[in-house]
Amino acid sequence: MEGQQFHMAQHHMAHNTRMTGWIGWIWFAGVVMIVDGFFNAISGLYAIFNSDLYVQIRDKLLVFNLTGWGWVHLILGILLVLVGITLLMGQAWARVAAIVLVAINAVTQMAWVAANPWWSIVVIAIDVVILYALIVHGREAAALQD
Repeated sequence: MEGQQFHMAQHHMAHNTRMTGWIGWIWFAGVVMIVDGFFNAISGLYAIFNSDLYVQIRDKLLVFNLTGWGWVHLILGILLVLVGITLLMGQAWARVAAIVLVAINAVTQMAWVAANPWWSIVVIAIDVVILYALIVHGREAAALQD
């Protein structure tokens, strides 16, 4: 009985969520997360298999060498794609996971900036826009489930 009341309350809250033009920004965030994830995965694979493609500045990357950062970007890219897809499906947990992953991605791009400066700056700027959309207007994503 209690579970049914909880479900009814959740359903009622979802219907009370007013859909505005910002729902498009949630879609934008999800799609860009997927694209960002693919680019991260490609960048990671380049670093893993062809570390000589990047200009390596001695002792500028934190913790790992280029191959290590390649693995970080590959794994983070896969996670960004998966969470971006679930965000577009309107899953409530995906919003929190997306915020965490995008924030982590921005931080890893700061460390990656010595190896790929222009790309890192572009990705950080896109991550900030995604975070804004998810944090400020993320509640509207509940309307995607209806």
